[in-house]
Amino acid sequence: MKIATWNVNSINARLPTVKEVLARVDADVWCLQEIKCEDAKFPRAELEDLGFNLAVHGQKTYNGVAILSKHPISDIAVGLPGDASDEQSRYLEATIETARPARVAAIYLPNGNPRPGEKYDYKLAFMERLVTRATDLLADEIATVLAGDYNCIPTDEDCWDINVWKDDALAFKETRARFRQLLWLGYTDAFMSADGRSHTYTFWDYQAGAWAKDHGIRIDHLLLSPEAADRLRGVDIARFARGLDKPSDHVPVTVTLAA
Repeated sequence: MKIATWNVNSINARLPTVKEVLARVDADVWCLQEIKCEDAKFPRAELEDLGFNLAVHGQKTYNGVAILSKHPISDIAVGLPGDASDEQSRYLEATIETARPARVAAIYLPNGNPRPGEKYDYKLAFMERLVTRATDLLADEIATVLAGDYNCIPTDEDCWDINVWKDDALAFKETRARFRQLLWLGYTDAFMSADGRSHTYTFWDYQAGAWAKDHGIRIDHLLLSPEAADRLRGVDIARFARGLDKPSDHVPVTVTLAA
């Protein structure tokens, strides 16, 4: 089973590109971020025609996450527990019904800039809530994949120049510490386990010729519970997607799990 994460940066604005990438990568499950539309405006019919079952947690103009699956979806949970006042659409969970079911989450963590400030405080609080939820999911003892745009550069080798990023909310020490908490719970960074090359990126800014210069960062991650990590067979970063017409600034990252 192939599970992909991808920040599409507005699904309606880039629908032809999205459909091309979905066909070329051919994953069974997609965890999408920044769909940037309300549920009613999500291109449901076009994606269902491609054979996907859908779960959507949208928001007007900003944020928004979705799960697409070629297998049945059940037990959909909307929103990250722990803060009833949080109105931002950044978290969606569902069970993918196969012979060996998997629990997946589509996650769009806050950017957190400028730091310090309210936005960074929100980012850290969100990450703390994610640690709590990730802990609870481990108790279910089924394959779990926490997939998304984490807006976290885990190490210096995950960006083109740490001197540019060291004080940014994406690479700041408190952000990295909370990301490590997820790993210390027992989750595996799929890319680091199956590949691990330094200076391998998933995001290139639209500004300053970042794509042409390969000035990228690795911020899109799939974290696997022990049950999922035992089934890990490979990871792929679909760099080609950044070079298409009207691309997202992120590219898909895909894990292959044994059936």
